[in-house]
Amino acid sequence: MADRDTTVLGRHDSAQRGYWESKKSDDINLRLGGGDDLYHHHYGIGDYDHAILDAPPERREELILRELHTMENRETEIILDALGGLPSHSRVMDAGSGRGGTSFMIAERFGCRVDGVNYCGHHIDFAERIARRRGWADRVRFHFANMAHTPFPDQSFDAIVSNETTMCVDIDEVFGEFARLLRPGGRYVAVTWCRNDAVDPRSPASRKIDAHYRCAMHPRSAYFTALAAHGLVPFHVARHTEAAIPYWELREQSSLRTGVEAPFLEGYRERSIDYLVIAAERR
Repeated sequence: MADRDTTVLGRHDSAQRGYWESKKSDDINLRLGGGDDLYHHHYGIGDYDHAILDAPPERREELILRELHTMENRETEIILDALGGLPSHSRVMDAGSGRGGTSFMIAERFGCRVDGVNYCGHHIDFAERIARRRGWADRVRFHFANMAHTPFPDQSFDAIVSNETTMCVDIDEVFGEFARLLRPGGRYVAVTWCRNDAVDPRSPASRKIDAHYRCAMHPRSAYFTALAAHGLVPFHVARHTEAAIPYWELREQSSLRTGVEAPFLEGYRERSIDYLVIAAERR
């Protein structure tokens, strides 16, 4: 069992942690990851095979779920690509690791050590079981901690990733922690949905999403201000807002829809919400 000393959580929002602790039977994550043991807590990008919507009723749902999961894995691959040619002796931190999907994909591609950090105890237990089943428990480990207040020494990591988790934390605080943890020249890669404050500082769509997930979506400009403040220099920024729309269109057709699909689609279509990939290096 993972250590449950809640003192490591620091100032993390207890309402956000409570949201995830309560979701022990989460169909969206559990049903999509069952085929390959890659359980994600983020969303997908790219298009899907539209012919599946015309499949017979007894096959349609299975095909939709398979496509949604393919889109989730495709999203994680843009993080892997942004990490570049990471040597196998590298050490990577997955900040907000959930049930381990991103961590395992990093370990599989690069053969490196990965430390997942998460404040949800049953997610850690779940991910540790998969690591043992894969025979990876020695190099993919999961820690009960707030990613803004980790137990690791300075300059412990060659790379850090956050996959749709920064809307759950104070980004100035967490980027300060990432800068402490990265060696000079180390790489940070984030995928995030954020408010496009060039269009609307806090649109109705973003408010509905915040209420659904008990989070606080950040303005796009705040990311770059916080990165600069902590010596994290962006070298790659890409907007995948259009590519994020098909996932939500397809999920709206599935039995897994929860009602948050409509505000995501509204926000992306009107561009009041952006879906970004940001890669930066520590000075």
